[in-house]
Order: sequence, then C-alpha cells, then structure tokens
Amino acid sequence: MLLLGTQRINEQGHLEIGGCDAVELARQFGTPLYVLDEATFRQNMRDYRRAFDKRYPRNEIAYAGKALLCMAVARIVAQEGYDLDVASAGELYTALKAGFPPEKVVFHGNNKSLFELHMAVQHGVGRIVVDNLLELEMLERVAAEAGKQVSILIRVTPGIDPHTHRFIRTGQADTKFGLNIRNGYALEGVRRALALPHLRVKGIHCHVGSQLLDTEAQERAVKIMVDFMHTLRKQLNYIVEELNIGGGLGIRYIESHQPPTFEEYAERIVGVLTQQLERRNLPYPTLLQEPGRALVGEAGVTLYTIGAIKQVPIHQPPGTRTYVAVDGGMSDNPRPQLYDAVYTALVANKANQPADTVVTIAGKHCETDILIRNVAIAQPEPGDILAVPSTGAYNYAMSSNYNRFPRPAMVLVNAGHAEVIVERETLDDLLAHDRIPERLRSEQPVMERA
Repeated sequence: MLLLGTQRINEQGHLEIGGCDAVELARQFGTPLYVLDEATFRQNMRDYRRAFDKRYPRNEIAYAGKALLCMAVARIVAQEGYDLDVASAGELYTALKAGFPPEKVVFHGNNKSLFELHMAVQHGVGRIVVDNLLELEMLERVAAEAGKQVSILIRVTPGIDPHTHRFIRTGQADTKFGLNIRNGYALEGVRRALALPHLRVKGIHCHVGSQLLDTEAQERAVKIMVDFMHTLRKQLNYIVEELNIGGGLGIRYIESHQPPTFEEYAERIVGVLTQQLERRNLPYPTLLQEPGRALVGEAGVTLYTIGAIKQVPIHQPPGTRTYVAVDGGMSDNPRPQLYDAVYTALVANKANQPADTVVTIAGKHCETDILIRNVAIAQPEPGDILAVPSTGAYNYAMSSNYNRFPRPAMVLVNAGHAEVIVERETLDDLLAHDRIPERLRSEQPVMERA
C-alpha cells in the first residue's frame, strides 16, 4: 500500500488525508474529487529548497504551474517564497488574479502569441524564456513599444534522450522546444539577443524531460550547459548570470518507483555543476530550477465512487478479468490514455482490509478508458470509495469535458479541515458558452431542395 505525506489509516479503517477522512470527504463534496494535501505540498517545497540552499547558496526555485495551478495554489507558492513558472496567458492571468508578484514569474512557451508577450511585458514578469528567433524579434518590438527593457533567458536544447516516455521528452535534438546547441542555432540566438537594445540576456535555460527516476540525464545536461556557457564566453565574451536547468524529477506513482530523494538529487546535480564550472574556470551563476511534479504530485489524491463490477473471460490465467467502473476516468485523468501512465489504488473505506482482489479500474467514458490495469485492492463493492494517490500533477491541469463531463471539485485539506479551492462544474457550466444561431431555432429544418 502506497501511503504518502500525511496519509494514514485511521481508527475506522478508512484512508485519512491531511487529517480528513477520505470517505467523509467523498460524502461531503461528492466524487470524482481532487484532494490536495497542503502540509505535504508545503513540506516538499521546503525540503527541496533546503536541499539545494545548503549546497549552492546562489539558488532560486520556480514552481512549475503547468503541473497544477489555481489561485489557491498560487497563494501557497507565493507564501513559500517560490517563483512561479507559467506557460500561457491563462496561467499568467491566474497568477495575477491571485496576487502573485509578477516580478517572480517566469514565462514559458514554444509559440507565444503577440497578445501573451504584450501581457507579460505590460505586467512586468521577471523573466521571459525565449524559445525561438521569431520570438526574439516579436519581444524586442513589444518591449520597444512599451519603453521597457525585458529580462530574458534563451531556451536551448542539449540534445539528450532522458529515456522517459517519448511524449514527455523535451531535451533531445529532435524537439519543438528551444534552440539547438549542436547545430549552432543556440549560439546564434544568444548572439542576436545580445544585440537587441530592449532585451537583457540574463542566461540560458534547458529542460530534458519529465518523471525522471534517476539523475543521469540531468547530470549530462548540466555538463553540456556548462560547456555551452564556456562557448558563450569564448566566442561572444558573454558571461552567463543565470543557469536554469528546468525540472523533471519523478515521483512515486507505484511502489516500485524509487526516484532520488531531494537530498540525493541536490548532491548529484550540485556536485556535477560545481565540478564543471571549476573545470572551465567559470564564475558561479545563479542556479534556477522549475520543479512541479516533484513538489505537488504526491500531495494529490483523487477519490471516486465505485459503480458497476463485472467479470469477463480472458485467454490467460486466471481466466477472467474483473472490471471495476468508477464515476470518472479520462476526463479527470487523461495520463494513462495519453502516455501509459501507471497508478495504484486502494478502497478508502476498506483501507485496513487485505488487498487480495486483482482488478482493472475502468472509467465511464466512450473509449477503452482504463485508469489502472491489474491492481490489487480490497474486495470491491458498488458504493465503495476508491482512492488513487499521486494525482496532484497533470490531472486537474489536463482535465477536460469529454463526453460533456463536468470537471471535478478540488479541496485543500490541512490539519483536519477541508476547503474547496476549485468548485465542481455544473451541467449549466457546460453550456455557458454554447450558442444557437437564430436560424436553427425554427422547429422545421431549412434545407435546399434540388
């Protein structure tokens, strides 16, 4: 059984999260329900920062909002003293409406619109991570019109395959992100940026991929980035002030996942960075990072209500498969369908009972919609509450209205209290932006006849 953060089994034999009984949460707020454990989220942020601060004092960390962002999350991030990484006008607007300091925002995106660049410059975001040469030209014009000098990082691709799922690799040579180091585009991008009067090049950025369960790819990326820093000094006489190595550290979705601890990760990354800087006789830059999943992933749990249960014959032992259907699925967690993401589960109202029944958890959408294959849980019955841990990252963020499902609510739990931070969508919410043209309001179809 995978119990993370503040999760425990209480005296009633129920799963408890943040001091709140999961069965009571489902009763009070309905299901599907996203549950965010505030204490675990905050502790992860503090532990991550501490691990790097004591090894590399010139260290700044931005929480990657793409993992999970709503106004309450933005407030927590601000209170913990983190910067915030956003990747769209919507994420930036969320941060601004939550009162997040714009000077602590890092703005990303591989194809930023003119509207987004105007928005970022107008509100004075701290850093814009420039992805391509067109963006350099657009941002220079926007900054000139605003009469401002904008601080930027240049995103580069180190050409590393991190050996994670192909859909969440971002640092290999064949990628849509950034300017390639190997073919000279990155060097040319920095050269052009340094010549633009309204842009201030603070440094360089890379991100190799997500759900990394070891440090190999990130260590290689650091070596390549330091080598590139050396090239910039040698060829352009430019000294990098800020080195942003992105995020990507993985979490425990299932018991066999054993990512490095924050302490182990910091020890290896800082060790490689300082060694390479000394080898190249380079001044120490400010180290920037953008963890998201590593901070919030294990702080999230999704609760479902079990419905239909059926057994079907299969050709391999044991001869049957038991499908357990829940009241959500790919609209609240598309990750298994998108890139074969794996999870475990437990019956929240039977958390103290043996997990002796192997089942397949199915969603209720018009697709195969399998959330978890071959997971051992306590004997399930209709009406039981199923809990899926490690759903804090990229579940709510990637949710949809497929099959016109309303998105679930999200509650923040802490010290026995639960508060709604995202309201459950209603059926009327689904229709809020629908419009019927006047010509379709007639009872009779209007058709041209031959």
